[in-house]
Amino acid sequence: MSAPVSTPVDEQPGVTSLRRKDLLGISDLSPEEISLILDTAVAMKEIGSRPIKKVPALRGKTVVNLFYEPSTRTRTSFEIAEKRLSADTLNIAVASSSVVKGETLADTALNIEAMQPDMIVMRHSSSGACHLLSRICRSAIINAGDGMHEHPTQALLDAFTIKERKGRLEGLKVAIVGDLLHSRVLRSNIHLLTKMGADVWVCGPPTLFPADVARFGVKATSSVDQAVADADVVMLLRIQLERMEGAFFPSLREYFNVFGMTTARLRRAKPDVMIMHPGPMNRGVEIASDVADGPYSVILDQVANGVAVRMAVLYLLAGGGADHEAAA
Repeated sequence: MSAPVSTPVDEQPGVTSLRRKDLLGISDLSPEEISLILDTAVAMKEIGSRPIKKVPALRGKTVVNLFYEPSTRTRTSFEIAEKRLSADTLNIAVASSSVVKGETLADTALNIEAMQPDMIVMRHSSSGACHLLSRICRSAIINAGDGMHEHPTQALLDAFTIKERKGRLEGLKVAIVGDLLHSRVLRSNIHLLTKMGADVWVCGPPTLFPADVARFGVKATSSVDQAVADADVVMLLRIQLERMEGAFFPSLREYFNVFGMTTARLRRAKPDVMIMHPGPMNRGVEIASDVADGPYSVILDQVANGVAVRMAVLYLLAGGGADHEAAA
């Protein structure tokens, strides 16, 4: 089956729509497209404050959520976003689907495609899985996390949260600390933040550094104190034990002693520093509880903003734009 593939938008000021079929990664987006999504999310967030949190923007559209990996925040966030836009939503539980009988990803996707959904939101353990679907499906494909590759909507909601608090992304020092090697959140955030002019520092054990991280225009260090010094934003990443084969550090206790974010380490950052974490958190491993629950934490704001950002992505991929009314 042949199908149209994603085509990039013309990179010019004043972009008012996403002229692409899919959202596969931040690396595909121009700064203008990123700004369009973030600006659209502002209007979408207002919908969440209404007594009736629903608009007819996607009425008559069908969205399938196809998650091959466990998810709490992303899956729930997408489903709420879809319902607030009045889309018909279908969640497929892979554990009780034909996948357990040996059906391939491509066959699963083509069978879903035969039922003519408008969008498929997919999370998969294999990097590039969403790109495969984009080539064989006419439905719009939204990457909800693929292996260790990208997690575009997480980076977008992170950027939205930073911009909401700081008013800008350009010129901010953002320190990202944790399991850099296995993190799709890191890759998407590096693409987005560097495109938008932020000064990005990455920090973690040398054994958890991607080999090519320096070529993305970030500063890399194994010193938490150096990474956090004068930072506007500190983002912690979860230690992904489920993706590790071998000993990357002596113990979780040792990791926390050297790299864990504590109030003492945080004193090196700017007085109005933001503390972020994509979740789920390992308290006492990458972040101390008093930091996670402290006055500088915006972790729950990230969760709340995820709904607005995912509403914006769904709306724009369905053909909406800044020159149309996002809400009724």
